[in-house]
Amino acid sequence: MPSTSARHSHSDIPDKSSVANALELFELNPPFSLETLKDRNEELLLAWHPHRNANLTNNPTKYMQMYKKGEAKTKEVRAAFRILMDWLHQQNASSNN
Repeated sequence: MPSTSARHSHSDIPDKSSVANALELFELNPPFSLETLKDRNEELLLAWHPHRNANLTNNPTKYMQMYKKGEAKTKEVRAAFRILMDWLHQQNASSNN
């Protein structure tokens, strides 16, 4: 049975719409450095951390809604980060050829 934590392979080439969506989420425009991407990823993960996001309310019902929204957004950020890492590696490889 395949692992659910399988990493996205760097040999996969992300499609243009995935890259565009990830760039929009990260509010980045090419060219950008690996360091810039990592910094932005950390900022987004901190901003959308489920506990931090949920603590913005004292209402128990809204707490769970906001917690789940934070979880979903964190997953989205992680997926976008993998897409942009693959794209950045692809860009660097093609510029070195």
